[in-house]
Amino acid sequence: MRLTALVLALSPMVAFAAGSETPTPPQPTETTETCAEGLVWDLATKSCLTPEESTNDDSARLRDVRELAHAGQYAAALNILDSLQNPQAPLALTYYGFTHRMAGRVETGMDYYRAALVADPGNLLARSYMGQGHVASGNLVLAQAQLTQIRMRGGRGTWAETSLADAIATGHGATY
Repeated sequence: MRLTALVLALSPMVAFAAGSETPTPPQPTETTETCAEGLVWDLATKSCLTPEESTNDDSARLRDVRELAHAGQYAAALNILDSLQNPQAPLALTYYGFTHRMAGRVETGMDYYRAALVADPGNLLARSYMGQGHVASGNLVLAQAQLTQIRMRGGRGTWAETSLADAIATGHGATY
């Protein structure tokens, strides 16, 4: 019982530490400030490389995906996602969804969110982004359903909840 409570209490912090639910846009790094579009900053070699050549692990690659997607470099973000060791991981599927949705391929993005939720029904970030996609499409009923799921799954007070609630209230989702 205590272990369950501890895990639930730390869940938002783990997500925050992973950079998946931060309330602010990603800070620019060498990937967007130094490297040409389509290249990533390789942490080991301290140089710009293609995603396929990079020695970065999936965690570093996902940080680059988030940064590039926020910068509107959707093709580059998708190339990195395609180079992941585990492109079927729930966070990778979530970022595939986000990147496709932001690039205007809304249904493709929604398909990836659904896949992320099949892999991990407790993926609050996928639920938030999916809900924001529903807001953008004008379907507030489905957006509200995702907000309810986030809250039922312990997501009160997280970025996932507050960003989706704000999107429902304003009609505009977060861009990161």
